[in-house]
Amino acid sequence: MRAWWALLLLLFFQEKAVAQVQQARLSGLYVGQGLAFSGAIYALSKAWYRHPLKHFHRFDDSGEWLQQDKAGHFYTSYQLARLTASAYEWAGLPPGRAAAQGGISGLAFMLPIEILDGFSPEYGFSWSDMAANLAGPALLVAQQRGWGQVRISPKFSVHATRMAALRPERLGHSWKERWLKDYNGQTYWLSTNIAAFQPRERRVHWPKMLNVAVGYGIDNMVAARRSESLARGYAPVRRFLLSPDVDLTRIPSQSAAVKTLLLLANCLKIPAPALEIRTQRHRPRLQVKLHAVYF
Repeated sequence: MRAWWALLLLLFFQEKAVAQVQQARLSGLYVGQGLAFSGAIYALSKAWYRHPLKHFHRFDDSGEWLQQDKAGHFYTSYQLARLTASAYEWAGLPPGRAAAQGGISGLAFMLPIEILDGFSPEYGFSWSDMAANLAGPALLVAQQRGWGQVRISPKFSVHATRMAALRPERLGHSWKERWLKDYNGQTYWLSTNIAAFQPRERRVHWPKMLNVAVGYGIDNMVAARRSESLARGYAPVRRFLLSPDVDLTRIPSQSAAVKTLLLLANCLKIPAPALEIRTQRHRPRLQVKLHAVYF
């Protein structure tokens, strides 16, 4: 009987100690997250807005950049939600609640950016941007609630293009500006883990780390509107891609540092062969390209 009492007391104090550690981690996470978000928004405001902020106004940009910027909003808000959800799990929250908290964090980070846009004379508050900002975290929460795991991962890849040199004031003067402003070089992917969808009893075992990714990109856009690019002599192109990928988070490791690096790196699409289909308005014929390695 004494042994049982000793065991119960041990479990009680151990649970209390764990709770204290979890609370300390959560508190530190809230503070660190606030500082990181504030710093990131300040840096972005300096890099993106060229003119002083003025009165708040709305602007419908749903037709700009062939919706490539909306894919960027979706991707960014998802990754913010995913990374903060992982941090909440580390702090002790269960996966479902961590995903919900991460979703709120991802949306909370993007909202001030939209407000800044609303005060910018160059842009304006965009409801379509807000919809994309909401869709990213929603994808994470829906997967965690529905499947208990992430099976479809938004990813990103970027490469240099010839378009940036044509309008550097719009698409970026240097590489550190162009990866963010030149939409022609950006590709956004939905990378799907096929093995996660397979039933347990199956004849063909799909490799657990191997994904299939569907990508979207644009080309020949030197201005936000299609008509503006056409006026400058460039016919805008939509690009759809199919490529193999790797889910880095499914690589087994006992090292916390390695797991963290894989978690961070999994936001990027690995260079790989890709099949590209290019479409243009008023041109019914599709163009097909095969890339030995696509970035």
